[in-house]
Amino acid sequence: MSRISTARGVWLPVAAWAVTRAVVLLCVLRVLVLPGPDVTTDVSVIYQGWFDVLKTGTFPLADVTWQYPPAAALAILSPGLLPFLDYAPAFYTLILLTDAVVLALFLRAGRRPGHRPAGAWVWIAGVALLGPTAYARYDLMVTAVAVAALFAAVRRPRVAGALIAFGALLKVWPALLLTGAAGRGRRARALWWSAAGTAAGLTLFFVAAAPGALAFLTFQRDRGTEVESLGALAFHFARQFGWQGQVLLHYGSLEFLGPGVPVAGTVALTLSLAAVGWLFLWRVRARELGPATLCEAAFTATLLFTTTSRVISPQYMLWLVGLAAVCVTVRACRQTLPAVLVLLATGVTLLEFPVRFADVVASDPKGVALLVVRNGLLVAASLLACRRLWASTKDGGPGDDGPRDGAGVVGARKPADGMATAATRLTDAAAPPRTPAPPAAR
Repeated sequence: MSRISTARGVWLPVAAWAVTRAVVLLCVLRVLVLPGPDVTTDVSVIYQGWFDVLKTGTFPLADVTWQYPPAAALAILSPGLLPFLDYAPAFYTLILLTDAVVLALFLRAGRRPGHRPAGAWVWIAGVALLGPTAYARYDLMVTAVAVAALFAAVRRPRVAGALIAFGALLKVWPALLLTGAAGRGRRARALWWSAAGTAAGLTLFFVAAAPGALAFLTFQRDRGTEVESLGALAFHFARQFGWQGQVLLHYGSLEFLGPGVPVAGTVALTLSLAAVGWLFLWRVRARELGPATLCEAAFTATLLFTTTSRVISPQYMLWLVGLAAVCVTVRACRQTLPAVLVLLATGVTLLEFPVRFADVVASDPKGVALLVVRNGLLVAASLLACRRLWASTKDGGPGDDGPRDGAGVVGARKPADGMATAATRLTDAAAPPRTPAPPAAR
């Protein structure tokens, strides 16, 4: 009976994954066409153009839309591993395989004590809710690296550190996974040294290998307020009252340009700095670090920086979906409600891009309403995640039986109770092989 139950627990999510991914593939292959702009041009035009430049041994220095760390070149070049396919179909095939690997990680994790299979369902639903954008950007590859790093962190800190560094050199944000890495023990030192050493080594390699490896720093600095961001709502409303600015393609995305836009950028930066300050305060005041602290802190930090960013491109939701799924997998985690809000925001994101993107660009009330709902959900999720992270580390969270030695957190010397032991065993079993993960933006 238990074997039958286990089989059902595996095959049902696999079947759901297969059906939803078939629909996504039909969309990116243009068999099914959603209203709005063609989301696949990033792959067939921009990525393929970068591919042609990167093959010559240099980064796309003449293209200001290249705003990614140097390891992103591996993701862009990866379709070359399938020379029998054209660039776009090869890219979608690799994304599909990466998606399947992430599902396997969640399914394996969900069968272990102290964990649950709900994380796999969050991943299945989240990618499906984002629609074809999920497969038409390389962000799913980055999220796969982040998920693997979180599962490896407790018992294999060196592997986790290397994965975090690699992820950060793919798209910066996985560096936020270090937010909850705490403790002064051997494991903490191993993770931090591994992350620092890998990041330094890879950066030196890319700088030596090709000119322009660090050009993304300048291109990112010059970005403005993108039309889907939280700060953009002020200008969407201002346009209803005669604001004289405009929306133009600028640094690879549609941004507001005009009076007051620099001020909005400064406010966004200030909010991001305030998020840094809150995370620092949380870390200083945290008393008890439990088995879910690492993933909760990573999820909360990424939520904060995504929500306060000058740019909230649709594919950014993949980052949050992946981290939310990890949180939901760990029973001790208290981030279920914020994870649900992220899923709702992901579904609304599909409606605003691509379905109603013309309304968004025109500041039409329908498009603005979708942005208000999506960004409002992100704000609510961010505040709830902060509150729950603070509470969970203030007194050990629900089911706390007294002081712990940082069970389940990098740096802990030993598990303190049954739940922490289960978490330790899970992360060891669910950790990816020691070979480097396959390379995981608009």
